[in-house]
Amino acid sequence: MKTLTNTDYIHALIAEGEHQQQDFKFEISDARKIAKTLSAFANTDGGRLLIGVKDNGKIAGVRSDEEQYMIEAAAKLYCRPEVSYSMQTYQAEGRSILVVQIDESRQKPVYAKDETGKYLAYIRIKDENILATPVHLRVWQQSVSPKGELMEYTEREQLLLDLLEENDRLSLNRYCRLAHLSRRSAEHLLAKFIRYDIVEPVFEGHKFHFRLKG
Repeated sequence: MKTLTNTDYIHALIAEGEHQQQDFKFEISDARKIAKTLSAFANTDGGRLLIGVKDNGKIAGVRSDEEQYMIEAAAKLYCRPEVSYSMQTYQAEGRSILVVQIDESRQKPVYAKDETGKYLAYIRIKDENILATPVHLRVWQQSVSPKGELMEYTEREQLLLDLLEENDRLSLNRYCRLAHLSRRSAEHLLAKFIRYDIVEPVFEGHKFHFRLKG
């Protein structure tokens, strides 16, 4: 059986393209920007960064150890809580490629500090880092609750189910308007339905909508 060389391995990864669990970076010039990607991977399914690879998949290589320090700064200084990762350098086409593996966090949400000093949480959808909505934040907050909690079923729950059956896609604003609920109450109820696998968020046209699952 043929042994997979470093070059073969890197080419195999590049052939996958950018997707929900993989991102290419030509270089890292700002630890804060990379913290956003780390947050998105950690809050979703984990993922892998290939540093020294252009968006089109061409191998450019990393030129110094600076990239490693940037990753460390992003994970430890600009992410809250700190992001768990591992790093390895591979040689391909005579150039160094840094492969960074980010674990899915057990402690969500993971926030990334932006240029203004504000902490924001991101999720990964396909090959994009998307700002998590207040509903996502509530799902994570509620997930800390003990398993097996009872779900109270009232007219509000029934109304949400009815609205979801009537509307293939339901935005948070539309739900608030139709149900005469405050945003806080609407976010709480949607998050509860997502946790119970009844509802799923759908990202379309740069916006989140909600629909019945399955």
